[in-house]
Amino acid sequence: LPQRLATLAAAAWEEARQSRQQLQAQRQEVARLQEQLSRARQDGERWASALQRAQREALEREAMRGAEQARQQELIRDMKGRLLELLREKDALWQKTEGIDTPMPSPASHDAGLCARCRKDFRLLSRRYNCRLCQGKVCHACSVDTGKQGRCCLLCYQQRHPQAT
Repeated sequence: LPQRLATLAAAAWEEARQSRQQLQAQRQEVARLQEQLSRARQDGERWASALQRAQREALEREAMRGAEQARQQELIRDMKGRLLELLREKDALWQKTEGIDTPMPSPASHDAGLCARCRKDFRLLSRRYNCRLCQGKVCHACSVDTGKQGRCCLLCYQQRHPQAT
């Protein structure tokens, strides 16, 4: 019986030693998990702070964008108002000038060496053009290129195309 008690005591002693080792391993595991939890909480706090900062910045940018858009809309409104004023002014000036007779272009100059409009000499660098409407001889500065139809003097062009003036 004493031997059996010694065997049981030794087995209990061994079991207690193993339990202490398991307990120590579990304590170390708990400490490691607590450390990971602490790091995770710190990371979470940093991410939450970064998220709040990003949201604040986004709200500030949105407010600035809204203010800029309001300024641009106001500028567009002002520009439209100014455009309407200019159109009314243009119409008023057009009505004032409607009754004024525009002078007819001068007939073709007998002197073929001078521009019919500005009286400039035709030389090597100043080319002579025939107006397709009044047949006057005009320089490059006093004529308008009308595309396929050729060139005409400014006065004839203004009479034919009053909206271009």
